[in-house]
Amino acid sequence: MSLQLDQRRRAMLAEMGVHLPEAAVTLTEPESGPSSVDTRPAAADILHASAGRVAAVGWAAGSGRPAGASAPPTTPVPRPIAMQPSGHALGPVADLSWSALQQAVAGCEACTLCQQRRHTVFGTGAPEPSPGEAPPVDWMIVGEAPGEHEDLQGEPFVGQAGRLLDNMLKAVGLQRHAEQAPGGRVYITNVLKCRPPGNRNPQPDEVARCEPYLRRQVALLRPRIIVAMGRFAVQSLLRDSVADIESQPLGRLRGQIYAYEGVPVVVTYHPAYLLRNLVDKRKAWADLCLALSTASRPQG
Repeated sequence: MSLQLDQRRRAMLAEMGVHLPEAAVTLTEPESGPSSVDTRPAAADILHASAGRVAAVGWAAGSGRPAGASAPPTTPVPRPIAMQPSGHALGPVADLSWSALQQAVAGCEACTLCQQRRHTVFGTGAPEPSPGEAPPVDWMIVGEAPGEHEDLQGEPFVGQAGRLLDNMLKAVGLQRHAEQAPGGRVYITNVLKCRPPGNRNPQPDEVARCEPYLRRQVALLRPRIIVAMGRFAVQSLLRDSVADIESQPLGRLRGQIYAYEGVPVVVTYHPAYLLRNLVDKRKAWADLCLALSTASRPQG
């Protein structure tokens, strides 16, 4: 059985850096018709590539330069310690509306990250049905923390890592801003809403103070699947469901379905890590296939 790809989808995978063996691909002619026809890859097509052939998938080295970086760090990170926040406290966020949550994040002074930020980075994705109303989404992408470009633009995943993420999403029929039919709506955010100075790693108390915002985003968006990208995103989302999460290498957590607030979670590498470790792009592709399979299941 081969993966059915027309020229457009094949080019989209190539843009992302995914090259399937010729024997695993059957080229098909694109159907004629209006451009509004849904051209997202069928779930079964993508799964054919992942089941039995994902080991043969090669990710090209066209995005980013190998830096000889080592595997993801496995040094345990201390559990967050309950602390009284400086400045303005978070206050109760569990009952906030979408617009009130946006305002709370924009004005947050719960930790010292507020002192140097240019913008808070709430998230981006599917358009709001009406101003201030949470968009219905199917996929939720959760990264770690804003970087320099995100801080400047107020949007998550921009720059090289953002371009790689966009290409990864395109390969499974998703786009961060486009109107999509049910099944293809996506929202992208981070665990932290402010940039750590010098792009350093998030501190445990910073993650603890931002976590209520992420929890409320999940409750309002109600996604079908969450893709946790990077060690700190994984630790934040799975802290209550995986024992000794801080000591678990990210690679060992892949390939399984977890849950956060009742939503399935798939673990994968952060795009910034993939730019430095090109060989692991193949593993990230397998993770996307797993997420697609999970999101495609009927909800019951």
